[in-house]
Amino acid sequence: MDMAASKSNGSASGRDLDVVVIGAGFAGLAALHQLRDRMNYSVRAIEAGSAAGGTWYWNRYPGARCDVESMQYSLSISPEVEQEWSWTERFATQGEILDYTQFLVDRLDLAKDIDFNTRVASAVYDESDDSWTVTTEGGDSYRCRWLIMAAGPLSTPNVPDFPGLDSFQGEFYHTGAWPKDQISFAGKRVAQIGTGSSGVQIAQEISKDAAKHFVLQRTAHHIIPAGNRPLHPGEQEEVKARYPELRKFWQTLLGATFYQSLPTDPPLVPGDKSIFDVAPAERQKIFDAAWNYGGYGFQRAFTDVLKTIDASVLAGDYIASKIREKVKDPQTAEKLISSQYFGTKRVIIDKNYYDIFNQDNVELVDVKGDPIDKITPTGIQLQSGRQIDVDTIVCATGFDALTGALTRMDIRGRGGSLLRDVWKEGPESHLGLMVSGFPGMFIIGGPQSCSALANVITANEQQVDWICECITYLDEKGFTSIEPDSQAQADWVEHVNELADATIYTKGDSWYTGANIDGKPRGFLLYVGGYPNYKAACDEIASKGYDGFRLEKAKELT
Repeated sequence: MDMAASKSNGSASGRDLDVVVIGAGFAGLAALHQLRDRMNYSVRAIEAGSAAGGTWYWNRYPGARCDVESMQYSLSISPEVEQEWSWTERFATQGEILDYTQFLVDRLDLAKDIDFNTRVASAVYDESDDSWTVTTEGGDSYRCRWLIMAAGPLSTPNVPDFPGLDSFQGEFYHTGAWPKDQISFAGKRVAQIGTGSSGVQIAQEISKDAAKHFVLQRTAHHIIPAGNRPLHPGEQEEVKARYPELRKFWQTLLGATFYQSLPTDPPLVPGDKSIFDVAPAERQKIFDAAWNYGGYGFQRAFTDVLKTIDASVLAGDYIASKIREKVKDPQTAEKLISSQYFGTKRVIIDKNYYDIFNQDNVELVDVKGDPIDKITPTGIQLQSGRQIDVDTIVCATGFDALTGALTRMDIRGRGGSLLRDVWKEGPESHLGLMVSGFPGMFIIGGPQSCSALANVITANEQQVDWICECITYLDEKGFTSIEPDSQAQADWVEHVNELADATIYTKGDSWYTGANIDGKPRGFLLYVGGYPNYKAACDEIASKGYDGFRLEKAKELT
């Protein structure tokens, strides 16, 4: 096969392709649609699940719900789908998001170019012709000029290596790989390990009818009200009528998302003042308004809540006061109050999490003070010797974020370099989009991008656009390869770290830093400068002919 700059003659169902996309979540679907339908490339997407949806396909645990408002949590790639699909609530459930994804796939006829139930084993770069060969666990292979990794930043479940786990005789589930069959907790003794976002959501479902619900908490989180509600009559229609205008507006904001569906509502937050510019009574009033409205507006109530320790402490103190009001048992309430600075871990939005600890069937177990020693055939044994006998263990321990999906594949670049070895001391990329030594491999939602600190769909689309424009540029100019210059990559990583160090984010342990995975190198994994600044940096580099990237043409470095 001629892998020159001209487009491949291979059909979309063939194995010699212009582009292979790994993953059929929102990023993969946007890339497939743009490359195939707008650019006329031969492209194939490879998806491990039996349907599209990415994290929303796998995270089907009871209570799963998005924390970005539904009217903003949608792809803009099809104006028709944008108008035809209707949401029901301010924050959509997993099931509704999966239904939306299937509607999108059907409406754009995407499934015919997706290989479902297919896991990638390896991706190997061939320096002789600047191609990639992707091989699946089933032994099938694909050869392509450009490789797009859209496996997702939160897609690889983290199951801690508990001693004795294989001996457990009851039911064991992980929230990140939930079975399709309905699971009942009625009348059962259930131990839940983990109290991050998925843990907070599923806890409220387990506690409804479990005979006994043990919530094993290592670290308390900051949890704020979601303020979820059905969409008001006419609310959805107004947004649909203004989608182009609103999407442009949302993209001017730090997280590429607004705290409420209609920016015409009375402005509550984000605020434009320091938390120290107002008197305590006014501060309380602003926090109360944001708290009562719900959603992530709370952390934007003041300009410095996520920037300084002193401001973070005041926000945390406010949340602590709310916990003490809700939880009847003072000792339990104190255990639920986070000792971390507000914002160092991902802030969680919730419905009624704190209320469940007033129920007789729910017990909070502090496994930081008394850690898990091992899993036994009948349950969980703590280091103190306490045995918690249960019928079911639910592991809500999150993901190997941002890097796990890539390092668990056998990805080899120049000279056979293995990506997981290159990232052994921590991941490095340029713009979160490419890695030096891996020409022609693009990453969506990678480390050092802003993906998980913004509306991830908007961030995905921005990166897809950048990648597609880059490929077009390369083909038009006759280039066969692109990769970051090592110094430009190092400069970008240093810039990302400097931005993070100026905020509250690096002042604690979280999956933002890889701290949730034993043995994972510590380092801040995300660009915190905000979506507009990230997009501007990407656009500037593209406008300069991909300054900081090495482009190859007929094997001659230019």
